[in-house]
Amino acid sequence: MKAAPRLYVDEPLCVDQNITLDRDAAHYVTSVMRRRVGDDMRLFNGRDGEWTAQVTTLDRKAASLTVTTQTRTFSNVPDLHLLYAPVKKNRSEFIVEKATELGVRAMLSIQTERTNARPLRHDRMVLIAREAAEQTERLDVPHIGTHTPLKTVLEDWDESRALYFCDEAGDSGEQPWGGSKGRARPMLDVLDGHQASQRKAAILIGPEGGFSTQERAFLRSHAFVHPVTLGPRILRADTAALAALTLWQSVLGDWSA
Repeated sequence: MKAAPRLYVDEPLCVDQNITLDRDAAHYVTSVMRRRVGDDMRLFNGRDGEWTAQVTTLDRKAASLTVTTQTRTFSNVPDLHLLYAPVKKNRSEFIVEKATELGVRAMLSIQTERTNARPLRHDRMVLIAREAAEQTERLDVPHIGTHTPLKTVLEDWDESRALYFCDEAGDSGEQPWGGSKGRARPMLDVLDGHQASQRKAAILIGPEGGFSTQERAFLRSHAFVHPVTLGPRILRADTAALAALTLWQSVLGDWSA
């Protein structure tokens, strides 16, 4: 039997709770989810777990549901954050969607010296994350921060959170991509050495063109920063984000649970 469709709602969930949907949500329920009065849906709000609710009224302008039973208690994803420099709009949207699917708890777009793309609107990022959470059976939705300069982020950093800095360059400024010397250790090797202590973490992905020499030096000057490489090829930002998140989840995350 096919499971009932899921919908995020920003309201408390408990037995007999009445949920009123606005016009956009009602349109989504009728036109996309194809629900009718009497049909079941699954609701979640990021804190009360997942609940079954029955559609009680429905038209194109509004809808209401009555919560009936809890199907899952709340559980959170691992404490992993993603920091990324904005790239082209469709690729930034891809990063937000896939990071949500891969179990990121929070996301933040950052401004670097070589960032030349405009950040996504905050409300657009929130919408993409909510829709991805609905599709992937998550019980929470990632927190979406506001676009912030990299230096500001580091100055306010919680030093108990490990920051895995995807450093694609070497230390020779006269060579393409910094040459072959001074490169970071492979990410998998670094993660294998952190299994007992670095489960509160963040991953940092740079812009097209990479980080500047000054940014790399600034990042490496912090004890909580762990430079890592994702292999011998230069990856696009969206590919790098997926690769790094996959490695972290497979070693320190919930993929082995």
